[in-house]
Amino acid sequence: MNLTTETKMKKLIILVAAVVALSSCSDQKGGGTNGPPASGLSGDMYLVMDSVQWNGPLGKLIESTFTREMEVLNRAEPIYRMRWIDPRKLNFVLKQRRNLIFAVTLDQNAAGARRVRGMFTQQSIDRIKSDTSFFMTTSTNLFAKGQEVMFLVGATEKELIKKIERNQEKLTAHFDRAEVNRLTSTLFRSGQLKGVSEMMRKSMKAEIKIPFGYDLVTADSSFVWARQINPKDDKDIFIARKPYQSVEQFRKDSLIAFRDQVCKKHLFGDPERPQSYLVTETNISYKPVLTREVNFHGKYAIEMRGLWRTNNLTMGGPFLSYALVDEANGVLYYIEGFAYSPGKEQREIMRELDVILNTFKFTGK
Repeated sequence: MNLTTETKMKKLIILVAAVVALSSCSDQKGGGTNGPPASGLSGDMYLVMDSVQWNGPLGKLIESTFTREMEVLNRAEPIYRMRWIDPRKLNFVLKQRRNLIFAVTLDQNAAGARRVRGMFTQQSIDRIKSDTSFFMTTSTNLFAKGQEVMFLVGATEKELIKKIERNQEKLTAHFDRAEVNRLTSTLFRSGQLKGVSEMMRKSMKAEIKIPFGYDLVTADSSFVWARQINPKDDKDIFIARKPYQSVEQFRKDSLIAFRDQVCKKHLFGDPERPQSYLVTETNISYKPVLTREVNFHGKYAIEMRGLWRTNNLTMGGPFLSYALVDEANGVLYYIEGFAYSPGKEQREIMRELDVILNTFKFTGK
């Protein structure tokens, strides 16, 4: 079986967005790449729409789309924190939020809806009426630098609801990519953990970027572990490898078995107590280990998300991993990020670890 064939990859989500011509009104001044930096925290989402529609089925659908529970965390956390803004109160400060959504339909004539609709030219409104496939477009740096703005539009509320229901994953994926791009540009701003990539190129025929602030715990030709211990959390990255034999190694039970084997040998809750090793949590029915096929920078891979714990039940947390094969050298790589942050939010930690994991690549011939 050829793991690099397109039939073995999940198709990349492609957002085909037409450009909405926004009127050049004075309240858009100060935006763009030369404007002020976008404000707000990672994971914050601001929705601008009329109060009638916000309190109705359209508002509830948009809110549920962006606030559904993030997969496999110790505690329930939404993928985004949603904030509603009355269009009549949209001031200069609120326009600079990092993630903004404007939603409006032409069959709504309340004051807030008219305010949002006033951002569009007549040509754009005519297109909304005539083009039944058009419902979404995006703009970067519209009011501030580093900002992502999405417009959700429809001739009628009923039509827009149907389109959003069919495209929920695409809508959230767009902002997910924006958050990843922001993290990527800031995470390595202070540099990288020195020597890790060079060592891995020699011993593992691969490399990964580990941000400055992490410490290398252990490393050999088959295992590398780096971690960052902070007052509120413990963030860990590890890479393991073994000979690739068959596609059966990509099965969930096989990956869990390999993970548990590596953790028992190398990863301890307390280095002074090797009996406190990490295991994969498989006994919580409502938090199962999840796997899916993904395209990892052109390579077929299995993404796995789940919970871990120490075998003596003293610690636990979420993990995210990828398994992929260097076919030229016949090696299976397992790369993982896991976190320990009891009682604290873990969503942004896992996003950060995912960004680090996505710098992994093969280097061997």
